[in-house]
Amino acid sequence: MAKVIFKELASNQIVLFPENISDLIPANHPVRLVNQVVDQLDISSILQQYAGGGTSSFHPRMMIKVLFYSYLSNIYSCRKIEKALQENIYFMWLSGKSYPDFRTINMFRGKRLKKEIHKLFAEIVKILQECGYVSLEVQYIDGTKIESASNKYTFVWRGSVEKNKAKLENKIASILDDIDNQIKEDSSEPNKEEVKKPIDSEEIKNRLSELNKKLKQKDKATEKQLHELQHELLPRLEKYESQLDIMGNRNSFSKTDHDATFMRTKEDHMMNGQLKPCYNPQISTENQFITHFSIHQTPGDTTTFTSHLTSFEQLHRKQSKEVVADAGYGSEQNFELLESKNIEAYVKYSYFHIEQKRKAKNNIFSVQNLFYNSDEDYYVCPMGQHLVNIGQGIRISDNGYKSNVTFYKASNCQGCPLRAMCHKASGDRQIEVNHRLNQLKAKARENLTNEKGLYHRSKRPVEPEAVFGQLKSNNKFNRFTLRGLEKVNIEFGLMAIAHNLRKMAA
Repeated sequence: MAKVIFKELASNQIVLFPENISDLIPANHPVRLVNQVVDQLDISSILQQYAGGGTSSFHPRMMIKVLFYSYLSNIYSCRKIEKALQENIYFMWLSGKSYPDFRTINMFRGKRLKKEIHKLFAEIVKILQECGYVSLEVQYIDGTKIESASNKYTFVWRGSVEKNKAKLENKIASILDDIDNQIKEDSSEPNKEEVKKPIDSEEIKNRLSELNKKLKQKDKATEKQLHELQHELLPRLEKYESQLDIMGNRNSFSKTDHDATFMRTKEDHMMNGQLKPCYNPQISTENQFITHFSIHQTPGDTTTFTSHLTSFEQLHRKQSKEVVADAGYGSEQNFELLESKNIEAYVKYSYFHIEQKRKAKNNIFSVQNLFYNSDEDYYVCPMGQHLVNIGQGIRISDNGYKSNVTFYKASNCQGCPLRAMCHKASGDRQIEVNHRLNQLKAKARENLTNEKGLYHRSKRPVEPEAVFGQLKSNNKFNRFTLRGLEKVNIEFGLMAIAHNLRKMAA
């Protein structure tokens, strides 16, 4: 039988020249790209945050490298990053065998990068532009809902708060009236009509102070009412006011993450479209690189468009020549914005695809298919009757944008043989038309159906949607781990940077 020979185990041997970790890392490994890219970044504003004095600090450039590579490697927990720095040769090489603990990593991520993440992201996009990966001349825009780190069942709804607050205010007003009537009965002074002020916590405190001065000798009933006001009703009123203040213009928030809003998500583990505390990240992409991102607290994409485009221009100090987006962004306000900035818009609007179908085109009763006489400003119904202008109106959107609409009405629909197919109103037919929106839709329709529009429409589904698929499916980023809008911005910024670095390395 041949003698078995094993390779020597060198782990316990003492060597004169220790092995260099760099020799174990392949030349084309992504960690080398991270190291090279971060070395080019301007981090002077981060360096200025260090006051100096005391013990030495870990270099911010090293910390940035570690965080970028962690998110590139799908490691989002600071404790796991700390462990990787002690066990993973790529992390060891990147950190120069420095071993910051999880508290230091978390503090750097949450504090040092708070106002710097967009600057770092913009510098990396600039590198992508210099390398020819992106041109910043076109934006493919889309959004998605990502669940907050907060508890799913800690919801506060505006409707419920306002309803309970109104009931509480009525109860407080009733008690104050009772006490005032008691004072008037006990006093010999003539009754004076007092101007009733709106009830809020500050006003209640002032009234209680005045009542305690007036009522030096209180009966038991009055004393009980004052005690209820002071110790039960006033704290509840302050709580409702605080909740409405936190909510701002939103309809809900989470008790464990006040910046998160309840939204309906597609990726629901219960598969029944539950409302969850979420954020609405919006991204711009080009060649599947993320060129811009913004985090929003409103569920609708329409309301996010203006601030997203504005922040893109502020970040890169230029605006794209073309913008491509789906029907969720096709509003009058957004079309007006694109036109004012001289941006070529390839943005769909509601019912764009329905309008292209034969059934919609052949529907002679549809408003868009009615004949319109622009000189005399009237519409003509299929039976030849005129729908004349009867006045103007204003429609206000969720974000406060005012649209002008015109109302048209037929004079007599009684006895019309086509009435059942034309409309279901009890009286004569009345329609509402937004002429400015129709002009903008016509221009959008022309752009979307020409050769370039068809190209952008075919490319849009494989641009931002593919990026979201990569982040949420491949990288398992379905839920934020940090709480609060500022920290969520940091976390998504790190994810966006990691995505771009990953594509560069590929």
